[in-house]
Amino acid sequence: MAKRTAATLLLLLVCAIAGLQASATATANQDISALRGLMGYMENLPSGWGRSNDPCGSEPWEGVTCSGTRVTELKLYNMGLRGKLSGDIAALTALRTLDLSYNNDLGGQVTPDIGNLQQLEALILVSCSFSGTIPSEIGKLTQLTFLALNSNQFIGNIPASLGSLFKLSWLDLADNQLSGSLPVSNGSVPGLDQLVNTKHFHLNKNRLSGPIPEKLFSSNMRMIHLLLDRNKLDGTIPASIGTVQTLKIIRLDNNLLGGPVPSSINNLTSLHVLNLANNDLIGPMPNLTGLNSLNIVDLSNNSFDPSEAPAWISEIENVTTLAIESGRLRGQVPQKLFSFPRLQQVILKNNSFNGTLDMGSNISEQLQVVNLESNALTSVALSSSYNNSIFLGGNPVCSNINLLGTNYCSLPQKVSPIYSTGLSNCGGKSCSTNNSCSHPYEGIMFFRAPYFRDLRNETAFQLLEKSIWEQYGPNLGSMSLQNPFFDNDSYLEVHLVLCPLNGTYFSVKDILENLDLSSNMYTAPQVYGPFYFGAFPYSFPGVSRTYVGLIVGLVVGCAVLVIGLASAGFYAFRQKKRAKKAIEMSNPFATWEASFEDSGAAPQLKGARFFSFEELKKCTNNFPEINVIGSGGYGKVYRGMLVDGRMVAIKRSKVGSSQGGLEFKTEIELLSRVHHKNLVDLVGFCFQQGERMLIYEYVPNGTLRESLAGMLSSTV
Repeated sequence: MAKRTAATLLLLLVCAIAGLQASATATANQDISALRGLMGYMENLPSGWGRSNDPCGSEPWEGVTCSGTRVTELKLYNMGLRGKLSGDIAALTALRTLDLSYNNDLGGQVTPDIGNLQQLEALILVSCSFSGTIPSEIGKLTQLTFLALNSNQFIGNIPASLGSLFKLSWLDLADNQLSGSLPVSNGSVPGLDQLVNTKHFHLNKNRLSGPIPEKLFSSNMRMIHLLLDRNKLDGTIPASIGTVQTLKIIRLDNNLLGGPVPSSINNLTSLHVLNLANNDLIGPMPNLTGLNSLNIVDLSNNSFDPSEAPAWISEIENVTTLAIESGRLRGQVPQKLFSFPRLQQVILKNNSFNGTLDMGSNISEQLQVVNLESNALTSVALSSSYNNSIFLGGNPVCSNINLLGTNYCSLPQKVSPIYSTGLSNCGGKSCSTNNSCSHPYEGIMFFRAPYFRDLRNETAFQLLEKSIWEQYGPNLGSMSLQNPFFDNDSYLEVHLVLCPLNGTYFSVKDILENLDLSSNMYTAPQVYGPFYFGAFPYSFPGVSRTYVGLIVGLVVGCAVLVIGLASAGFYAFRQKKRAKKAIEMSNPFATWEASFEDSGAAPQLKGARFFSFEELKKCTNNFPEINVIGSGGYGKVYRGMLVDGRMVAIKRSKVGSSQGGLEFKTEIELLSRVHHKNLVDLVGFCFQQGERMLIYEYVPNGTLRESLAGMLSSTV
């Protein structure tokens, strides 16, 4: 009795000490376990990860932000991470922001367990290599306001469950391989039409098909940016689009849309950008009268009825770019158009304009390009005050000898990059390129629908410089914008270069705390429209030395491995015959393993399946100690993630376990039949290469020791 009492007291003392240790850390055990679990599936994490056992303590882990004892932010963008996002993330139940962007080698399927992050407000996975379908479980994240999954390799349909994200303001699924139709609500099934508070619908550059549903739009929506360009959408433009009077940008270009443009589009008086180019729209040229905020209009390459230039062309005084290429227009080119003060480009090529091109004497000072190639113009009356580009090739007027000495009839030349930050335009600091800026932080800013097209527009670019400098300047030595150009999608690309304030390099902390350029943290001036930032990989100091050490280690390791394999092969050959007979006598699975599907010797299972050793080795990342979640006399239990994203617990018996093959077979037959709400299910088993493993459903509540420590820490 005395011995039993002493043992009990000893157990309580051990648990009390564990509780005191738990209470001494600044981070909840649940979150520590989750972060260490993530480490098992990601390589190249910041050096501070794992250095202490307290991510929120006096030496916090890089990219981890805490409130109290809980992790609330995990930002590891552009860290060069490799691997995948495991289901361990589900245990970070207080997480509000998750940003893993610009890690090109971070991929695989996004675990459906991400739906457990009920407090998540921002999910940002931009420019990684995530693949598979977008988990429908994201629809459970009802606190989400910002969702950016653009520039990955997602396939399949847009989950209808996203329609349940009623607080969502930013939805960006662009530049993936998504297919299928745009989901709208139907009875109890949610849809995108329910996202009335979402201002940004960015679904461009996918493979979406089918019509744009009439139900998608309604008058109570707050949508300002609708980007559906570069898809395979067909049918007609729904009239309901005219009810969303908050719209500022519509890009439906490069689809398969047909039918007439609905007259309701005339209601969108706040519209700045309207791009319907490269579809198969028919009927009369749309009436844009009254849309006085329009800056960019592109109706090119459709099948509108032949007509003279519509009256509204002479009324939209704020227009910067008018493009109606192959619009079947005829008659005179409206002279008044060229006097609009903000006009920068006029693209009216491949029409049937005839007579004289008369641009008048009051030509806009900002006008840079007039392209009227392949029309029927017979003469030109130009003011001597206009000295910029006019392209008239393919018109009868080009046979006029008086134009032989001009460039009017030559082929258009691609405009070279014009603007680059000058030494005096860096917020008062020099943009020098000496050794102090030999390792800048760089990337491309992609502006998807800017309100202007003039690359010589210093005012616009200096406005962007000022905006960036005001937000990030205190942590920079200098900055510059370089080589702006419009790509084939009419996106403005600007190369951004940021130089460190002190020293040659930015530190990990500098980038993660001071250089967050996601659209969630930085808003560009309105004239630039919606954007996203694509960061270049950054080489932190010491990376090259790490690679040298890695290469040396690999060479030595491979040499040892070759010698070991040769020795093992020789030994295995000698033992083969002796071992075969022993296995057949002691292992009732010997014949079953070789013909699992149809062998009569197979166990009678319900639900559980056979896993190969290689499958389990891969899903645990080669059974590292960091993935051990329990141990005992039988062996160890490892955390793992299956290829479908499910988390599992793998019970791996010790080598030489006393449990026989027949007992193991009986055990898995029994466990596969037992199902209870308070018991974890058996997912499968492995009986291969001398291994005996059971695979269970994973329940992320920590180990028994951690649970005891947590309970005692609240009372000790």
